[in-house]
Amino acid sequence: MAKAIKIFDTTLRDGEQSPGCSMNLSEKLEMALQLERLGVDVIEAGFAIASPGDFKSVHEIAKVVKHTRVASLARALTKDIDAAAESLKGAAYPRIHTFLATSDIHMQYKLKKTPEEVLQNAVEMVKYAKKYCEDVEFSAEDASRSDPAFLYQIFEAVIKAGATVINVPDTVGYTSPDEFYNLIAGIRDHVPSIDKVDISVHCHNDLGMAVANSLSAIKAGATQIECTVNGIGERAGNAALEELVMNLSVRKDLYDLTTNIQTKEIYKTSKLLSSITGVKIQPNKAIVGENAFAHESGIHQHGVLANKSTYEIMTPESIGLTENKMVLGKHSGRHAFVDRIEMLGYALEEDALNKAFEQFKMLADKKKVVTDKDIEALVRRKTVAIPQTYTLERFVINSGNTITATSAVRLICKTGAVLEDVMSSYDGPIDASFKAIDKMVGKKFTLEDFSINSVTGGADAQGEVNLKIKCKNKTYNGHGVSMDIVEASILAYLSAINNMLYDLDSIKK
Repeated sequence: MAKAIKIFDTTLRDGEQSPGCSMNLSEKLEMALQLERLGVDVIEAGFAIASPGDFKSVHEIAKVVKHTRVASLARALTKDIDAAAESLKGAAYPRIHTFLATSDIHMQYKLKKTPEEVLQNAVEMVKYAKKYCEDVEFSAEDASRSDPAFLYQIFEAVIKAGATVINVPDTVGYTSPDEFYNLIAGIRDHVPSIDKVDISVHCHNDLGMAVANSLSAIKAGATQIECTVNGIGERAGNAALEELVMNLSVRKDLYDLTTNIQTKEIYKTSKLLSSITGVKIQPNKAIVGENAFAHESGIHQHGVLANKSTYEIMTPESIGLTENKMVLGKHSGRHAFVDRIEMLGYALEEDALNKAFEQFKMLADKKKVVTDKDIEALVRRKTVAIPQTYTLERFVINSGNTITATSAVRLICKTGAVLEDVMSSYDGPIDASFKAIDKMVGKKFTLEDFSINSVTGGADAQGEVNLKIKCKNKTYNGHGVSMDIVEASILAYLSAINNMLYDLDSIKK
């Protein structure tokens, strides 16, 4: 039987640290539950000491995830480990993940400590974490630029102190596949107690080698891979989970290894993350990009029609990608809608399902055909249960190329109060609408990013708006879908404001 490689997902920690990829508590919970369905072995839920919001998200994820290990990151400091342990209370399978830099440049300029002091600190903090938690992972930050002999020494010491996983990060994406292979092989050969623990690797993509380096480490004997969905992460990102998993799945002849990942959940997981963060996946992205299974060349099309394996080394179905075969319209009933939702891989609570079906019927009245992508857009909008502090009741636009655009917007507050205001703008109806909302809410937001995309083709396509607003140095994502791009923009703006208010309220609690 093929040996299983453990998948440690850090989308909610390292991935969320990527600029523009912040998530609120409800979005993190939804993502964590999807990662559990995906089958990852470990979810790194956050960095508990970093902020009250991070602490709460780790704590809440630890409570709802039932079958997957939940980890919290901690520096090699007692206060960090205390916070991590507290945040993990209630977890079925908790892990404290503590780290300390081991490269000469980090020890000298960042830590200002000697190797002897770093070694002592690492051992003390692993022992300290062990008092709280049986499962303790130790990371040697910047391991790929560290003296191998020092790594052997510190890894042996922390294993004896109780570490169950040792992590070898390529923190700045500096190494190469051959070099990293030799480093992992050296650790296996020179650390006497190495067979008692998992060898993990955490590769960054600064030189575009994160996946290649991770696969090289696997061949050298690594047993756990740290990665993120869509490869998001600091700077150029992390090793992409979907690329690693499908390499092992497609090239069983080369690796003879397996994972616990349910590959048919990959596409949905990727799309969910993109929807939550508003960060679009590049069309030519391996495995999950829009063009990953597209064939335009006549020669390629002819080959695929004759035998798919001529140009497809894996099937779209293997990652959960479906074709738009079933047509839904205004005459379709609830049963057909529910069947389609389930076929697309979504599981909705009754209230969310009712709201999504209501929106579907409204959309079907406007469109002749409702596609899978239309339905996915509706579902993604309804699955994240953020309390709606403000909802849109109506808006009226007066605009033209010879007049100043004006927008009258009416909002309903969660208290039941009705707010209405009119604003004008030389920059068009969307800007006028945003100004009216700012006035009613009583805050002025900075629009950091704004994008409109067509969900499907055709003149009756839904417009999908993703935007980011900034308030007090923190960025919040908003998402809106409508056949009217002004309405989609207003819905996205209100979504971002509601996310902000929910986030602030969650921290207070």
